[in-house]
Amino acid sequence: MKQTIKLSDLKAVVAEAHEKLKGMKGGANADYIPFLAKIDPNLFGIAISLPSGEIIEAGDTNYVFGIESISKVHTAILVLRQYGAEALLEKIGADATGLPFNSIMAILLEKDHPSTPLVNSGAIAADSMVKPVGDSNSKWSAIIDNMTDLCGSEPILQDELYKSETATNFNNRSIAWLLKNYDRIYDDPDMALDLYTRQCSMGVTAKQLAISGCTIANKGKNPVTGKQVFDENLAPQIISLIATVGFYEHTGDWLYTSGIPAKTGVGGGVMGILPGAFGIAAFAPPLDEAGNSVKAQAAIKYIAQKLKVNVFNGNSIEITE
Repeated sequence: MKQTIKLSDLKAVVAEAHEKLKGMKGGANADYIPFLAKIDPNLFGIAISLPSGEIIEAGDTNYVFGIESISKVHTAILVLRQYGAEALLEKIGADATGLPFNSIMAILLEKDHPSTPLVNSGAIAADSMVKPVGDSNSKWSAIIDNMTDLCGSEPILQDELYKSETATNFNNRSIAWLLKNYDRIYDDPDMALDLYTRQCSMGVTAKQLAISGCTIANKGKNPVTGKQVFDENLAPQIISLIATVGFYEHTGDWLYTSGIPAKTGVGGGVMGILPGAFGIAAFAPPLDEAGNSVKAQAAIKYIAQKLKVNVFNGNSIEITE
């Protein structure tokens, strides 16, 4: 069934969501990373990117914040571009753990398999796979070029965040070497861990994340630059990864209530994808107990429910003037 949404209605709903939710309380900034604990908890932005290149936004959409775990989507796409879907499935996997994003137990329960590139263990393994193997500088260039392709503009390394994360990433160090023990790391473990920590420390805006989401929703074609970033045949695999584990142990509840595949990060961002229609992003630093932005979740859910859009209802969406 075809569903038509007027552009004016879409703009009105975004503005309404921001106005209704900007005073929402609840959650707390991530305090285990000192840099994130200091971010203004009142910041709040919503952005939608359409395949036409138009951006609809409200609030703090140009504020640069830490991309954190949303970067896992970007690097998973890079690995898919370099190796293909079958290799990612074989070397990392595509299954939800049902456990927290930084779980070591998940690796043990899966009997040496990282499970998915969208949790810490699989993301570190993905960074180890990035070509060229053995060359940290070239790997980093590939990671940044890929992120730039998806965002439509270059993200910025937040050096203070990078140092803060490096000083506190004890759990991830354990994950990297446990993967090495199981032959599930494909380059130097310390190099892979550093690349992962750096990619999580990149600064992005809600607008850039909305464009990234739309690039995925638009079958790999960036709506702003017009560049075909990845083969359109990879879009279903990318969206399935996000739908399966985008909210970690709360992913099922999220999809059940929102109908929008989305990936979250402890920097306060959430990036959602409605295939064929738009990319949506929201940002607000306070998080729930699972590390997901309270206000950003509410904003995306509000917009999806108000517009009656849902990836599972079988409708094709058309945005009209």
